[in-house]
Amino acid sequence: MIHPTAIVHPNARIGSNVEIGAYSLIGEHVEIGDDCRIGPHAVITGHTRIGRGNRIFQFVSLGEEPQDKKYAGEATRLEIGDHNTIREFCTFNTGTVQDKGVTRIGSHNWIMAYVHIAHDCTVGDHTIFANNASLAGHVDIADHVILGGFTGVHQFCRVGAHVITGIASVVRQDVPPFVTASGNPAAPYGINAEGLKRRGYSSEAIAAIKRAYKTLYKSGLGLNEANAAIQAEAATQPELAPLTEFLAIPGRGIIR
Repeated sequence: MIHPTAIVHPNARIGSNVEIGAYSLIGEHVEIGDDCRIGPHAVITGHTRIGRGNRIFQFVSLGEEPQDKKYAGEATRLEIGDHNTIREFCTFNTGTVQDKGVTRIGSHNWIMAYVHIAHDCTVGDHTIFANNASLAGHVDIADHVILGGFTGVHQFCRVGAHVITGIASVVRQDVPPFVTASGNPAAPYGINAEGLKRRGYSSEAIAAIKRAYKTLYKSGLGLNEANAAIQAEAATQPELAPLTEFLAIPGRGIIR
């Protein structure tokens, strides 16, 4: 299952039923779980742990040093979960000791060609990153996020669950859960109602999320007042919990 031209370090830990394509390079501190398929010309290095059932296409670079001038060769990590699809020319870097020390990608993500995930980023589960989406360092992406092609996310930004961005969006501030965002800089354009329907949200739950969006963006209230009003409604609408929890954490400020 390992092509004879692939170079696999003898200390690398390779699971069962793993395919490694021609001219790929697997480093000393790499761990690859069962049933993974690695395409040709892939480079997987650094302290990288990859779960099971991942499809990794040709010409990717996973686990390389972070693009951070402060990096001084520390043994930081990249961790990737299970059943992800990682397409051509993606680059995922390890973390830095100045932050978490690990870049972490969850499971069941669909990551298209030329996506860059920088140091100390966290990506949840069931996300879709279209071609050329890029995360700067220290970015947090929650579950079920869809980033349109060429979306760029500024360092230290957070993107909440069920967010979708339009093509070539530039995210300079945090994007609350459920929001549709687009533009440069990214601005809110309602909620991701279609995505919520596909994920089984009831019409009542979607209506409550729409009301919360209007409170946050259309009521004229300040952020603290709007958050308090949404928290009050969340007492009887549990689907609003991701939004209230997100707003309770200080960050770069939310897109408005």
